[in-house]
Amino acid sequence: MTNETRTRRKFIGGAAAASAGALGFPMIAKAQGPISMRWQSTWPAKDIFHEYAVDFAKKVNDMTGGDLKIEVLPAGAVVPAFNLLDAVSKGTLDGGHGVLVYHYGKNSALALWGSGPAFGMDANMLLAWHKYGGGRALLDKLYKSVGANVQSFVYGPMATQPLGWFKKPIAKSADMKGLKFRTVGIAIDVFTAMGVAVNALPGGEIIPAMDRGLIDGAEFNNASSDRVLGFPDVSKVCMLQSFHQNAEQFEIMFNKAKYDALPAKMKAIIENAVEAASADMSWKQIDRYSKDYLEMQQKQGVRFYKTPDVVLQDQLRIYDQVANKKAAENPLFKEIMESQRAFAARTVRWDLDTNANRRMAYNHYFAQKKKA
Repeated sequence: MTNETRTRRKFIGGAAAASAGALGFPMIAKAQGPISMRWQSTWPAKDIFHEYAVDFAKKVNDMTGGDLKIEVLPAGAVVPAFNLLDAVSKGTLDGGHGVLVYHYGKNSALALWGSGPAFGMDANMLLAWHKYGGGRALLDKLYKSVGANVQSFVYGPMATQPLGWFKKPIAKSADMKGLKFRTVGIAIDVFTAMGVAVNALPGGEIIPAMDRGLIDGAEFNNASSDRVLGFPDVSKVCMLQSFHQNAEQFEIMFNKAKYDALPAKMKAIIENAVEAASADMSWKQIDRYSKDYLEMQQKQGVRFYKTPDVVLQDQLRIYDQVANKKAAENPLFKEIMESQRAFAARTVRWDLDTNANRRMAYNHYFAQKKKA
């Protein structure tokens, strides 16, 4: 055998070994299978909010080609709704879907991502503050202060929430005094200061409590959730518009250790899936909420009333008192509140000055025709 033959065989053997090594890595990765995560939402399975959680999971599952598979269980499947943060932080769950206000007991500042008038910002503007106005860094700082081992993504702007469901219309703030009422977050303090006896309950427990007379009224979120949870079965009066939760969003949480272990490409997919899900949710709610709003009026006999301005003004006045007291007690609350205020001073003015009055346009096209 010539030297040339030996060299050729050595080269071919080395190339084959290198090729086998190159092919071996993906074969090993394939053998490991997809990454599976078990999540829980803070919503009943029938609620549109749980549907939003499943929508996000499906986007991630599809965009990763099945390399990451997220299964979303409904509230209570593993832990109670209000215990989601602890469960994800400890690794009992790999992730979850909820709202920051549900963690209010950890630090009152968490409610600033959902409770209150947000200085006139709507939910999408508050999301703009979170992404571009320093909110995300402040939330990371806040979670570290309470020892939460989570990677949080805030997304999904919610429409302004109703004042709530009652036995009879609310004409003035005094009409609410003494009522046993369900709410969450800073709204607990605001309604308490208005003379209301507040009981913080997760969504799935509200209707049973109203049905048994344990509470006289309640607020949850929107027409679709309220209808499917059964509010029209226990009340026929809903007061629309309120500042107690004028601007709220959802939260997607991963256990931080689990998230940090993901490949960079998968993290990028998740970041973009969050924003895709946020846009899709905002469009879906317009379609679904408006349909259920009419359904409750036309088929279930629900009467909707606008909350009187005098009640809204009382909410603003009392909220300021509550928020200023919390800011004096909690430096993080003050820091976050001041950051939101500075962002709102610029953006809300721009928004109000720029956008035309939609009520005028609606009346032009529909109000006169209805009168005729």
